[in-house]
Amino acid sequence: WHTPQSSPKSFTQTHNRKKGSSLCSEKCVLQALQVKYGDLYQQDNVVLSGTHTHCGPGGYFQYTLFMITSGYMKAAIEPLVNGIVKSIDIAHNNMKPGRIYRNRGELDDSSLNRSPHSYLNNPEEERRRYKWNTDKQVLVLKFTDQDGDGIGMISWFAVHAVSMNYTNRMVSSDNMGYASYLLEQDKNPGGLPGQGSFVAGFSSSNLGDVTPNTRGPYCVNTGLPCDYLNSSCPIGGTKMCQAFGPGEDMFESTRIIGHNVYLKAKELYANAVEEVTGFIHHAHQWVNMTDVTVQINETHTVRITCKPALGHSFAAGTIDGGGDLNFTQGAVEGDPFWDGIRDALLGQPSNQTKECHHPKPILLSTGEMNWPLPWHPQIVDVQMITIGSVAVVAVPGEMTTMSGRRLREAVKEGTLKDMEVVIAGLSNVYTHYITTYEEYQVQRYEGASTIYGPHTLSAYLQKYRGLARAIAQDRVSELPAGPQPPFFTENLFNFVPLALFDRKPENMSFGDVLEEVYPVYRQGDVVTVTFVAGNPRNSGDIRDKTFVTVEIFDNRTETWEVVHNDASWETRFHWLKGSNWQSNATVEWQIPPTALAGSYRIKHFGHYKELKGLQPVITPYEGSSDVFTVTASFYYE
Repeated sequence: WHTPQSSPKSFTQTHNRKKGSSLCSEKCVLQALQVKYGDLYQQDNVVLSGTHTHCGPGGYFQYTLFMITSGYMKAAIEPLVNGIVKSIDIAHNNMKPGRIYRNRGELDDSSLNRSPHSYLNNPEEERRRYKWNTDKQVLVLKFTDQDGDGIGMISWFAVHAVSMNYTNRMVSSDNMGYASYLLEQDKNPGGLPGQGSFVAGFSSSNLGDVTPNTRGPYCVNTGLPCDYLNSSCPIGGTKMCQAFGPGEDMFESTRIIGHNVYLKAKELYANAVEEVTGFIHHAHQWVNMTDVTVQINETHTVRITCKPALGHSFAAGTIDGGGDLNFTQGAVEGDPFWDGIRDALLGQPSNQTKECHHPKPILLSTGEMNWPLPWHPQIVDVQMITIGSVAVVAVPGEMTTMSGRRLREAVKEGTLKDMEVVIAGLSNVYTHYITTYEEYQVQRYEGASTIYGPHTLSAYLQKYRGLARAIAQDRVSELPAGPQPPFFTENLFNFVPLALFDRKPENMSFGDVLEEVYPVYRQGDVVTVTFVAGNPRNSGDIRDKTFVTVEIFDNRTETWEVVHNDASWETRFHWLKGSNWQSNATVEWQIPPTALAGSYRIKHFGHYKELKGLQPVITPYEGSSDVFTVTASFYYE
């Protein structure tokens, strides 16, 4: 099971927002692995599972809908693929005999169902079997060497990484990234983020209808409760209905939720004694999700899935971030105005697609839109890996709470009934949401975003039962591979313009300080320094580098030692584009209570682009603040 290092845990200015993993990344990773390892790592035994942050760089998905919003950018794809392959290289080169232990527990006060009205549409008898309308379980797998020394862990907990709200424009792996950061700092004392031998993975599960904004939604312009059914406000509509908490702002909320998850995972890791033993099995199939059928008798089958389509409530967004237009959740009828615009620009959905998706009023019939490339994937992965008594079900989308429960039961039914089944959501390719049939009828955001129609979950249940049966009966080799998905090389596009040339103020150089630090700070203070900067996009792939370092002077060796970089929670890097192609970068360091007293400096690294002759030339630069002193804080009562 390979997981790349978490996304950056610090906050770095960006305007691209994307989630999930992509077919391009998957295909490119597998091609690179083929070159290095032959048939050792292939489609069946490699899972790419996204951390699911809404604050990560986009530009790596090949389908038109996603290229419209984020583009398709080689500069985004190459670092992503290279980073995943490097993580597998590190794992491969450090393999040694070891043991695996599992433990599970419950984490309360860190999740809330954001579509309770949809959840209540599930059968009462089914709902009575569960205490909560979200899954509170945290599952931890603990990895040690044969001497019992910890190597790493991976955990699953069902909650969206959307503590950072839609106003954020900085790169962040959100609450799950912070949990990973804390546990790795704990296990790799003194190490920088992503360094050290211990790796802590915090993965997605059935989080489709689960928010970390535990105070719930209210109308931000009036302070009154939102409409329960459609999550809108009398004035301002869905945009004004927002969920917050548990902190006073998004940074504090990210810290609190991440810290909660970290503490529970650390506790379960420390107390994990149930050893996982047995064999490793894996099964994978490609499935055309527009043409999944069920057998109704000996001679007849019925197709239960549809060509992809998004409903009107998709455009409404959620309480974690509403849409800008006059769409609302729970819409089961179309809007003549928006339908007319759609018909004029994109064409009408066919009657067959309308009937298949009923009661969803179709906003975008993406499965019938193929210019310049298909707008949504039709062929997707279903995949399962069993490690002894643990079955990891890799799902290519965001399952709601009850959908996940039904899937876990389906995998156990009669075949893997004694297994610990965990859902690894957002794996391999992204296909939006997966609701139950009953939740789909309500057509809130999650139902409107279930792109293969009301029986999407039923189709997946059938497919994963088949994988489980093949593993249990040792007949994986008999599984048909399924139809291969397309891999596009032409008609890819990007609306995000290239970074233009950089300019600097007269009589200054890139990296010069515009606003300097103070000479003395205390623990708990925030240090701020602003530099003349180039566009960060000019720096390209900087996976092993950084935009920022915080350094302390070591009097014994008379050298500077890096204590934080741009992936540290304690730092923030803001890039601000100014006029006349000039820009600056402001670095903030929130001095932790544990910071040593001493002499410090903050450095910024970047690249600027200039025109020499007719050729653009990119040149590295760096800058440093003045040296400043950090003193211990003293409090008197």
